[in-house]
This record gives sequence, C-alpha cells and structure tokens, in this order.
Amino acid sequence: MAAEERTKAASTGSSGMVRPPRFRLDQPKSPRRRLLPEYDPEAFGRFSERIARFLGTGRFIVWMTLIIILWVLWNIFAPTALRFDEYPFIFLTLMLSLQASYAAPLILLAQNRQDDRDRVTHEQDRKQNERSIADTEFLTREIAALRMGLGEVATRDWIRSELEDLVRDLEDRRVLLPSESDEGDR
Repeated sequence: MAAEERTKAASTGSSGMVRPPRFRLDQPKSPRRRLLPEYDPEAFGRFSERIARFLGTGRFIVWMTLIIILWVLWNIFAPTALRFDEYPFIFLTLMLSLQASYAAPLILLAQNRQDDRDRVTHEQDRKQNERSIADTEFLTREIAALRMGLGEVATRDWIRSELEDLVRDLEDRRVLLPSESDEGDR
C-alpha cells in the first residue's frame, strides 16, 4: 500500500495534476501493434515477378483461351441444371475482371523491381566507364611523357646513323688526304 502511494505521489506534481509516465531514453520503444499483417517485401516481389513472367508467356494465353472456350461451351451446351453461368456470362466477366485487376498491379510491381535493378546496373556501368576513362587519360599522359622522354634519348637508329656519318667522314678524309705508307711507322 505504501508503494502505491509513493508511485501515485511521484506521478503527481506539486499542483496535484497527474504527469504522464516517464520514458526511458536508453531503451528502445516497445513495438506497436499493427493492424495489417506483416509480410516480406522481397518474397512478395519475387512472387509477383514469377506471376508476371508466367502471364507473359504463350502457355498462359493458351491455357486461358482453353478455359474460356470450355467455360462458354459448358454454359451453352450443358443441361440447364448443370450450367453455372448463363448467357451473358456475367460470372466469366467477373472472373476475367478479377484476373486483370490482380495481374496489372503484379506486373507493375515486377516492372518497378526491374527498373530498380536496371538503375543500379546503369549506375555501376557509369562508374566503371568513369574509371575506364580516367585510366585511359592517365595512360595517354604517361605515353606522351614517354614519347617526350624518348625524343631526348639516343636510339639505336640515331646512333647507327651517326656512326655511318663518321665512317663516311673518315673515308672522305682518306680519299682527300694521301695515305701515309705503313713502312714509315715500322
């Protein structure tokens, strides 16, 4: 009884008004009750994609056509007691409307998921292209620097041409200057 009085006294201020209970900020809020059932959006998305893929096949069109033909034939030629959808086939119209009303949002959901995947793929492709362009520009600058550096380096062809020029000059000097005999050197 004393504990209840202390709790009541703590929850009322000096004016006697009741204060709302304090919430602890160091602890998460308790989960709220939801009116709608919980579901996994990824599982639902995969399910809608499977349905959309099936609705876009020839198999679906063939099966749907067969069912409609059987439905119409049964309700025209079956005994009156066994017919379940008399002319003008109101129940068939209702079933096709229900099928369309569920198929359209599922197809749209599948398209939205595909758009999201495409957007991510395009973003990754764009980033890869930017990296490739940056790498190409870097390599182009490096090749240009190497070419400029090679312009200052003596290449094999340049050395060969210089040696050939020297040999030609020496031969020209031998022709112009009389050669001294080898006997004087001995």
